[in-house]
Amino acid sequence: MDETGFVGWLSSWTGGAATTLIGASVGRLMWHSGEVRKGARRFFGPELLWEIPVAVGMAIIGESIASYLEVGQPVSTGIVAFAAYIGPRGAEVLIAKWITKAKP
Repeated sequence: MDETGFVGWLSSWTGGAATTLIGASVGRLMWHSGEVRKGARRFFGPELLWEIPVAVGMAIIGESIASYLEVGQPVSTGIVAFAAYIGPRGAEVLIAKWITKAKP
């Protein structure tokens, strides 16, 4: 397997699980930063602690999706970061639209 690139380096340095959690944390941090930019949150506040279980949960969901799609490590980390960024509400909206679109 080719270990070039940042994700490959991070995976070989920290291991796959740590890379997944780092990707999820970065995804949630991007979302949190957007909320801070809009003025909906302070950057360092109690809300930031609630992002930890969301990041871990979305990491599990993202890894499950990546495993189902049978993709490699860099793509897997991207899926995890995307899932963490959209969060549970975003995932709910995507699933709802997918289900209503699948009905005839």
